[in-house]
This record gives sequence, structure tokens and C-alpha cells, in this order.
Amino acid sequence: MAFFKKLKERLFKSSSKIDEGLDAIVEDGGEEEEIELEQDLIPQKEASEFIASDQANNEVVQKEPAIEKNVSSKEETLKPEKQKETFVQKFLGRKKEKVIKRKFDDEMLEQLEELLIASDMGVDTAMRVAANMAQGNLGRRFSTVEIKKLLADEIEQIMENVAQPLPIYPKQPQVVLVVGVNGSGKTTTIGKLASQFKEAGKNVVIAAGDTFRAAAVEQLQIWGNRANVPVLVAPEGSDPASLAFDALERAQQDKADLLMIDTAGRLQNRTDLMEELAKIVRVLKKKDPEAPQNTILVLDATTGQNAISQVETFREIAEVSGLIMTKLDGTAKGGVLVALADKFGLPIHAIGVGEQIDDLAPFDPAEFAQALTGSNS
Repeated sequence: MAFFKKLKERLFKSSSKIDEGLDAIVEDGGEEEEIELEQDLIPQKEASEFIASDQANNEVVQKEPAIEKNVSSKEETLKPEKQKETFVQKFLGRKKEKVIKRKFDDEMLEQLEELLIASDMGVDTAMRVAANMAQGNLGRRFSTVEIKKLLADEIEQIMENVAQPLPIYPKQPQVVLVVGVNGSGKTTTIGKLASQFKEAGKNVVIAAGDTFRAAAVEQLQIWGNRANVPVLVAPEGSDPASLAFDALERAQQDKADLLMIDTAGRLQNRTDLMEELAKIVRVLKKKDPEAPQNTILVLDATTGQNAISQVETFREIAEVSGLIMTKLDGTAKGGVLVALADKFGLPIHAIGVGEQIDDLAPFDPAEFAQALTGSNS
């Protein structure tokens, strides 16, 4: 629940955009309705303490006969039983509240589509989600709270098939190649994953394959020192494929459970850099035909719809097996994760909402859907 709380707080930009948009949609053409709500006038705990004794008192009252016999005993008169107000009922009241509700019609459907597109869900996904929301609901009246719940349910349904933690295989070492564009958060993600797996009792080795950026190597070494995980490095500017080969050989000798290989950030439109990534994969397969067992693409949520083209390109080069989305705490474009799940169906292993180790957690579709829409259930 601690991560869910962080997620709700840090997805504020995305959720507030959807929340405010839904408010505006419902208010546009909506009408006030008076609904009746139960209201606790005493704390629930205190009320529950009196329920048992209150029920016992009722039983005593109900044991008194509701039929009074005449002296002649020939005639019985039914006396209306007076309903006795119970102790709990005295402290439970009902209040009426006015809420705005709007009929779900074609105009509302179009407005929902526009809102979801603006939230970076993409045209196809936005139209599909909105259509599913409308199915069986056209003509019904909805409040903002009810529409948010309906939207959260649809998003959860899309996401639940892709929510899969990073699989751990019995084969040793399991090679995890981590790829992505510049600044997506690959190095930090590797450090967090290595720390978490080490804490879970796994023997982990890290290869600092970003040989062109000294800061990336230093960052991994800091994470490695914290988690007591060895970090293999190579001279700056050296061939990253050669380092990957040597690291796999070392991991095999050490009988490591996991070898996590960092790679240099590369834009998906740079053919030369993408070919370098393909070379790393080929070299690894010379040492182990099954390697890499996992190729994780780390995506920066702030890039929005550009994440779609990143997945398309990296899949061609490196056979991406799963995704991790970072920086969800700093963007209003969290809806792109829904589009990615809908379009590609790739496993989403984890999401990140901050810099700390516990700010990277396994992806939970229900929590994400609620946080994104601002729904409370």
C-alpha cells in the first residue's frame, strides 16, 4: 500500500488532467440530482460496540406479545406494534446530497475520446476505451465519480494481461540486457533491480556496458557498492560487445544467478548505434545461444507517444521481451502506458515514480488504473 500511496500522489499530473477533464464533461450538459447517503454520526468503532447490546434489547422487546387478549378470551385484538428506534439508529442518520449527473450520449462519448487522446492514450486506444465505456451505458446518467470508476475498470482490463514481474529462470546465469534511449533511466533501473534481487538472495553481477559515459559507470559502481554487487567495467570508449562477452564468461565462472548488462543510450533513429546494440546480442549468443534471456526496454514516461516508436524500433533490433516505465512522477503523459499495453501486449515488469530503491515496484494494473483516473475504488 505504501507504493500505491506514492503512485497516487506522484501521478498527480496525469490523474488531475483526467479528473478535471471528466468534471468538465459531466458538468457540460449535466443536471443536479439529489441522492440519499447514509451518514455515521458516531465513529464506526463506537457504534459497533453497542450493536450487540442493542440487538439484545430488541429481542426482549419483541418477546412481548403483539396480541392482547380480551377478558372474554373470545376476541383477540391485534395491536399495531410500535417500531422502537434502536440505539444505533439514533446515531445513524441519512443526509441528502446534490450531485451533477449527465446522460451518457454520443456527444459525451466524443468528449471522452478527446480527453483520453489528450492524455496520451493514442487515437486507437482512446476510441476503444471510450467505446467500451459506452457499451450498455448509453442513455444512463453518471456522476464524475461513477465515470472515473468506469474508466478505471476499462484501463485495468487492458493492463491486467501485461502485468508480469520479471521472470526468473533456473538457468544460470540469466542474462538481462537493458536497453533504451538517452536519459530513460536505464542505469538507475539496473541499480534498483540489482539491489532488490540481491536482497532476495540472488547472486547478481552487473556489466557497465555504457562505455561512452563515465558518469554511468560511476553511478553503477555506487549502486553496486550499496548492494555488495560486483560491477564489471571496461576502459572508456572500448567495445561494449567485448565487455558483454567477458561479463558473461565471468558470471558463468562465478555461478551467478543474474547478469545485468547496461547499454549506452541510443536514439531509435540512429542506425549506427542500433547496429552496435545488435552486435552485443550477436556476441552474447556466441557464448550462450539462449542469451539474452530477457531484453528490457526502459521507457521515459515524459516522452509520451514517442514511446510507441521506441518500442517498434527496439523490438526489431533486440527482440524486446518486456518493459519498465520510469519517471511517471514527473509527467501528465501516464496514459501512454495504456496505449503501449493495448498496441504491443508486451509484459510490463515494473514502474518507477522516484529515485529511491522502493520507488521501483512490480506493475499492479488495479493500482495504476485507480491512480491514473483518480478513482478511489
